[in-house]
Amino acid sequence: MKPLIQRDDVVVSSPHKVYGPDSNDLLLQLRKQKIDKVVLAGMSANLCVEAHMRALLEDGFEVAVVKDATAAAILPGGDGYEAARQNFRMMASSVQTTNDRRDGRCVRRGLISGDK
Repeated sequence: MKPLIQRDDVVVSSPHKVYGPDSNDLLLQLRKQKIDKVVLAGMSANLCVEAHMRALLEDGFEVAVVKDATAAAILPGGDGYEAARQNFRMMASSVQTTNDRRDGRCVRRGLISGDK
């Protein structure tokens, strides 16, 4: 993923203290750079990634989620990862894989979108 994030058109924001971007400068940084398409990945799919996705969508961004670059807790009676994947399919502009991103399949089409 390093080559994908070490570019001029990539924004890495300060850490967050709650699940969503309410306590960091992500939205400000994206707006300052005139970025309106976001690709999300991260540690806690059903908490942080999903909360960021919801906030970004509500603020008018086009949001893709890289489903195999996220994870979540699996507890007796509940699978956080599967719950998040269901919500990604329902809300995200696009749900992609790391191969989609690495191979440029989505980028070549001029979209962040791929399969839902």
